[in-house]
Amino acid sequence: MSGGADARSEGRRIAVLLEYDGTAYRGSQYQENGPSIQSELESALRNLTGDVVRVSFAGRTDAGVHALGQVAAFDTSSRLAPPEFVTGLNHFLAPDVAVRDARVVGAEFDPRRDARGRLYRYRIANRAVRPALDRGRAWHVPKPLDVPATQRAAQALEGPHDFAAFAGAYEGRTTRTVERCEVSERCDGGVVVEMEAKSFLPHQVRRTVGPLVEVGLGRMTQEELVALLEAARPASAGPAAPAGGLYLVRVAYDGPVFGSGDWNGRD
Repeated sequence: MSGGADARSEGRRIAVLLEYDGTAYRGSQYQENGPSIQSELESALRNLTGDVVRVSFAGRTDAGVHALGQVAAFDTSSRLAPPEFVTGLNHFLAPDVAVRDARVVGAEFDPRRDARGRLYRYRIANRAVRPALDRGRAWHVPKPLDVPATQRAAQALEGPHDFAAFAGAYEGRTTRTVERCEVSERCDGGVVVEMEAKSFLPHQVRRTVGPLVEVGLGRMTQEELVALLEAARPASAGPAAPAGGLYLVRVAYDGPVFGSGDWNGRD
């Protein structure tokens, strides 16, 4: 299956909506020490179209982190229609990576810089028995969590704050505005933390979920959590939640890129 030289014309920019299980990957961006989602997608594009291209992503996900609605973009000289990109790329991609949709976008479209919001979800299996089906896809916390306490603590993190304490090593401005930080309890014993912001610092979500669980276990108070914000000591919040429970759910743009509405990758 290939676009071939006879299927080429003037270059176009294509955006794709990706879903992946990040367990086997070193992250979304290219890594010299192991496989990445970027290298997997670029290899599939080379096999499909013959083009050697560089793919850009809406957000960087760490090793072991998953995605339901990652957005990537690339330039290609192939004349394949968007549905053919979906079918063709999925033919060449590994089973743990899937293209959900593809669209022709403007030449200037940048999935990272043009994004106006990102939604991350963290899943916790809060039950005594370790999960089998969610192994590597949720954080197993066997002791009962005080969910209302975590909900109140999460709300205290909303708004503009200096999140230096909740980030990994980072050189630059550490103030971010968290539009929503919400904890909900599921009927199956699962607990979900969702965070929405225009942009996040490295490891910010995992370094937020870890202390929220500490609050839920009674090991930290809401006041102590807020004090971490006020102190703004770099990387002082923790422990960081394991990578396997984290999902990049959606990326928002000023205009619709996939489907209807600004939020893409609806689950």
